[in-house]
Amino acid sequence: MIVLTGAAGFIGSCLLRKLNDEGLTDIVLVDDFSRSDKNRNLEGKEFYSKIDRSDFLDWFRAHADEVSFVFHLGARTDTTEQSTSIFNELNLDFSKATWQICGANNIPLVYASSAATYGLGEMGYDDRHDIVPDLRPLNPYGVSKNDFDKWALQQPCPVFWAGLKFFNVYGPNEYHKGRMASVIFQTVKQIRETGGMKLFRSHRPDFADGHQLRDFIYVKDVVDVCYYFYKNQHESGLYNVGTGLARPFWDLAVATFYAMDLAPNISFVDTPADIRDTYQYFTEANMEKLRAAGYDKPFYTLEDGVEDYVRRYLKTETIW
Repeated sequence: MIVLTGAAGFIGSCLLRKLNDEGLTDIVLVDDFSRSDKNRNLEGKEFYSKIDRSDFLDWFRAHADEVSFVFHLGARTDTTEQSTSIFNELNLDFSKATWQICGANNIPLVYASSAATYGLGEMGYDDRHDIVPDLRPLNPYGVSKNDFDKWALQQPCPVFWAGLKFFNVYGPNEYHKGRMASVIFQTVKQIRETGGMKLFRSHRPDFADGHQLRDFIYVKDVVDVCYYFYKNQHESGLYNVGTGLARPFWDLAVATFYAMDLAPNISFVDTPADIRDTYQYFTEANMEKLRAAGYDKPFYTLEDGVEDYVRRYLKTETIW
């Protein structure tokens, strides 16, 4: 039996689709299932049962002998949330308890870390373990993810574990995320409403407007990496999950217009004040470690990923 936390969310529901496509249905889903907009992500998918997040740890302690693998993707992911107590409860303490149950019962664990742990990239974007204590995330969300990475590296480990540092993930099933949804999602929404797209203006002289750089990765690649670690449990540790190629937001917006068969119409607005001081202008994953671990599948290009997302899903608000 596989446990999947965060199962109704963006990446979690896409991973459930991947597992189903691989013939796996003996899956226990864990989440807060009170939101109908998130529950829509589970339509048409197969699983064994659903357990509310608040009941999961007690259930896991009682049924650990029935569990063969855990994907722990559940977390509070709002980068504008400033309450450290919320992140301590949902991202840190909950993850520690899940890890400890896995460790006590020799259950392999893959969990979601984040590129937000790298902060402004002062230490680079290498998934080396020795730099983790020196990383300086820019917001409480990133701090909570890095705090768990630091804690995990100091623990007796389950039979296998991997902390996956997701970079800028986009793709289907993020309809419920609102302000936290990808720029592709926001672009399509704005084009439908206004005929154009407003990107954040640069507030640094070394970056032109719209040319802030991010490592954008399609969610279908992300779940392929998750599944790879389910099938191949070699060296435990932290792994970047990006494409290894930073691209400007401008390119992303242009690709979205083209996927909608429209000419680009792009203008700029100031970056919101509440995130301006903690805004990452550049991220690019060093992917050597994942490749060395044997993952050799090519990643979607930005243009191919955006086209697939927009044409197959966003145009008709289809889930995957």
